[in-house]
Amino acid sequence: MWDQAKQTADYISSKTNFTPEYGVILGSGLGGFTDDIEIQHTISYEDIPNFPVSTVEGHKGALVFGEVGGKKVVAMQGRFHYYEGYSMQQVTFPVRVMKMLGITKLIVSNASGGVNPNYKVGSIVIINDHINMMPEHPLRGANEKRFGPRFVNMSEPYSRQMISKAKELASALNVEVHDGVYLGLQGPTFETLAEYRMVKKMGGDCVGMSTVPEVIVARHMEIETFGISVITDMGDEENIEQVNHAEVLKAAQKAEPFVRKLIRELISAY
Repeated sequence: MWDQAKQTADYISSKTNFTPEYGVILGSGLGGFTDDIEIQHTISYEDIPNFPVSTVEGHKGALVFGEVGGKKVVAMQGRFHYYEGYSMQQVTFPVRVMKMLGITKLIVSNASGGVNPNYKVGSIVIINDHINMMPEHPLRGANEKRFGPRFVNMSEPYSRQMISKAKELASALNVEVHDGVYLGLQGPTFETLAEYRMVKKMGGDCVGMSTVPEVIVARHMEIETFGISVITDMGDEENIEQVNHAEVLKAAQKAEPFVRKLIRELISAY
């Protein structure tokens, strides 16, 4: 894995000569953030050695390099999921590569189903913790010490300082945000009503099919991490029949301008 990640990072560096400070992973319906980047380079996943290819509608599949608020950024326009058939090592491989390229901070975004009654479709949730219910772990197997330790301290998976700054900015921007615990499940099915109830009883506020593996690997490599989620459906009896991917994308796109503004200001100010 180390050799593959280094080969990939060396290839990207040879094409861009670019050292980013921030990595950004853009989830379903949130790919428009790249319009806020003063783009210097774009590389399709298909052209990058060892990189998987995104197969999900709404995920374009490119690495975008540029500046936001004077900070150097690399953004993933589309992520990889375990349910696509990739291993957890493949799902999280881009995070390894971004670290080798130079990032010290990572912002992850996603679309999720809400079970917290204070949420509604379109709510923006700052993730303050997560529950890992994925069937595979990205750190399973022999540990590569050059990436990080065998046993990773997960007491602060999401940076408290970044959360505090984001809340301060959201207030100044008049963008309503919520706190929440994200629970990660495999997918690709949306949850049943009983599963939504389970998520709530287990302490989750929202549920999705990504983010958790990437954050685990980011913390393995001591990357400061911030997570944000858009609630695209509510897991209750009134709304569950309406859940489909088209509606998820529509809801995410409606909230996207506010998420983009918050991410842009966070990168500029932090």
